[in-house]
Amino acid sequence: MKYAIVKSGSGQMQVTEGKIVNIDLLSAQPGDTVELPVILLANGEDVQVGRPVLEGVTVRATVMDEVKGEKILVYHYKPKQRYRVLQGHRQRYTRIKIDSIG
Repeated sequence: MKYAIVKSGSGQMQVTEGKIVNIDLLSAQPGDTVELPVILLANGEDVQVGRPVLEGVTVRATVMDEVKGEKILVYHYKPKQRYRVLQGHRQRYTRIKIDSIG
């Protein structure tokens, strides 16, 4: 099985061809093609590791749309002070489909 570890924004993720993943928000429109740098490339027993990235190897992906993640609640509280603040947050992501590796 061929897979790659790619770096996007502040994180790394494992991807295979045809997989749909959410990455940190990009300034790209739906239908655009993006290239992600590859940190590790594995094809069966053959594994290539980049230091820090593999030169000449990229993952091509198509932007599908922009989505929001799950809502998280942030609660600030100070005891004995009558201070309570509840705040919500939904992170925005870019959903992409992996077209090719290599």
